[in-house]
Amino acid sequence: MNLADRLALHAAVRPEHTALVWPGGQLSFATLLEQVEATVESLRQTGAQVLALDVENGPAWVVLDIAAMQLGICLIPLPPFFSPGQLQHVLRRSGTQAVVTDDPQRLRTRLGALLVDVESSLSLTDRQLTWIETTEAVRVETTSVPAGVNKVTFTSGTTGEPKGVMLSWAQMQPVVESLAGATAMGPGDRHLALMPLAVLLENIAGVYAPLWAGAGVMLLPMDKVGLTGSSGLDGRIMAAALSESRATTAIFTPQTLQGVIEALECAPEIRLALRFAAVGGAPVSPRLLQRAADLGLPVYEGYGLSECASVVCLNTPDHHRPGSVGRPLPHLGLSVAVDGEVSVCGQSFVGYLGEPAQEETQWATGDLGELDEDGYLYLHGRRRNIFITAFGRNVAPEWVERELTLEPALVQAAVFGEARPYNVAVVVPDPGATPSEIEAALARANSALPDYAQVSRWIPARAPFSPANGLLTGTGRIRRAALLECYGQAIELLYCEAQTS
Repeated sequence: MNLADRLALHAAVRPEHTALVWPGGQLSFATLLEQVEATVESLRQTGAQVLALDVENGPAWVVLDIAAMQLGICLIPLPPFFSPGQLQHVLRRSGTQAVVTDDPQRLRTRLGALLVDVESSLSLTDRQLTWIETTEAVRVETTSVPAGVNKVTFTSGTTGEPKGVMLSWAQMQPVVESLAGATAMGPGDRHLALMPLAVLLENIAGVYAPLWAGAGVMLLPMDKVGLTGSSGLDGRIMAAALSESRATTAIFTPQTLQGVIEALECAPEIRLALRFAAVGGAPVSPRLLQRAADLGLPVYEGYGLSECASVVCLNTPDHHRPGSVGRPLPHLGLSVAVDGEVSVCGQSFVGYLGEPAQEETQWATGDLGELDEDGYLYLHGRRRNIFITAFGRNVAPEWVERELTLEPALVQAAVFGEARPYNVAVVVPDPGATPSEIEAALARANSALPDYAQVSRWIPARAPFSPANGLLTGTGRIRRAALLECYGQAIELLYCEAQTS
């Protein structure tokens, strides 16, 4: 059963039940199905096979997404936090034939000569959209997307150009069903999307899973949930949006969760209706989860990969083990190699765009971790991020950073020490934290670490790490190469000062 079939089932049983809500409007399951069917016919007439989507969160995004999947068109979501160079790479790599956008001027500024001059209008649900075809130089590569691929999600990664992860509905559906079941989602739920729908996690877990379960999805422009530009966050606006929408479910990144927690700590009169909130995309500080619990927020850590159609593991109210990222979803299995690398067993993805198809049923994730006797996964860092000190000790920086950010005075931290006698950190302190308070925080964190993993010296970051300044990925992972490029001279100076002192 595909997603449109599932919508038809809900439309037959509860035709007037709300499926999508946005400022100024809503669609029932019956009218959503009608919109999808009408859009299928409109898209059929274009003859497009590969279509990119550059549209703000709203019903138009969802309708186009489902209609394209129903018609067998490969959809390429364009993340708003990608740079112009990354977006140009996406279009060229995928052979995109056309882009649907709600801001043609911005799109042309970013994609320049890759778009033809002619535009056509496309009226859909809440907004007027623009259809712009790509140039012949882009479209000639269309055959690079194999038949049967419904979506290519480009991961920003930590280095290099984005890689296109090819997914079919057959690979996404088990995740959707497993998530709907694991979270006990149903018609009484109302999900508020807090991330751009171009982010696969929100697309799968925040749209497909709720609609599959017959729940409603609340879609607000990003500035209405407190996100501006590519990374500006106002936790007060996000907390208010959660409260006013009466959302029962939501998905956070560590950054957005921290913003909401800080807002709620300062404004305890704000009341949320959340019954289940997931957090993932990057390592989560245990202290942050404890602060959420102290506020009564039902936040559960999870773990996923684009190559596995987003979610792999998830803690739930019935199966919750703090410190872990949960147990694998029912359709997946996990194994851990002798060297600690985690592998996911089960159907993963078609392959990377432009590379040989993925034929293995076991995917080596590149993440290091361990499984306890009950199947809960504990992560220790990325295999490729491990550095070796001058004394030959292996250090997973995520492990050390996790300990550092347990301290209230340290909001973010990035640890370095490759081939060095000791480790240093670039830290984003809590506003108002004094140097002596930072030193004390480092000392407390170091007391929980072996000597080879301790941080001996530190420098303050010039600004918080964010996607906007290129120091975080869209889901909150540290871009280590970018950080080293930005702070390399200051880090080198720390070591030089130590040698001469």
